[in-house]
Amino acid sequence: MTKIVFVCHGNICRSPMAEYIFKYLISKKNMSDDFDISSAATSSEALHRDMHKEAKAELDKHGIPYSKFESRQISYPIYRDADYVICMEEYNIINLKRFLLLRKTDKVKLLLDFTAKPKDVDDPWYSGDFVTAYNEIYKGCTALLEYLVNKE
Repeated sequence: MTKIVFVCHGNICRSPMAEYIFKYLISKKNMSDDFDISSAATSSEALHRDMHKEAKAELDKHGIPYSKFESRQISYPIYRDADYVICMEEYNIINLKRFLLLRKTDKVKLLLDFTAKPKDVDDPWYSGDFVTAYNEIYKGCTALLEYLVNKE
């Protein structure tokens, strides 16, 4: 089983969208039993909060199911047990290294590095652009799944 943790700053917008989009994609391929998917934050600013209402609205708009959600902060055990830690932006990687005192980060990747146009997924908390965030995350999750399937 492949364990993936999607990471963003607060775990209320981008990383939960990625978690549920990836779960949706693997369920469509009957691969849910092959993966353990979750998400986490690098900060403690939004701990124990629900997913942002605009993130939920965007998932609803595209028919992506989600369940009751409570944000959490990444910890060393979560990091250690993951096969992949997929961050939304470079700033998340910097915070992850600092917070967990990491030297080696082979399992840490940016989501859009799996696409033809690598870049950060901008934080819709600040931009208000949940549509673009959803579209980029969907493309990234699709590319990540393709990478993982072809890697096998």
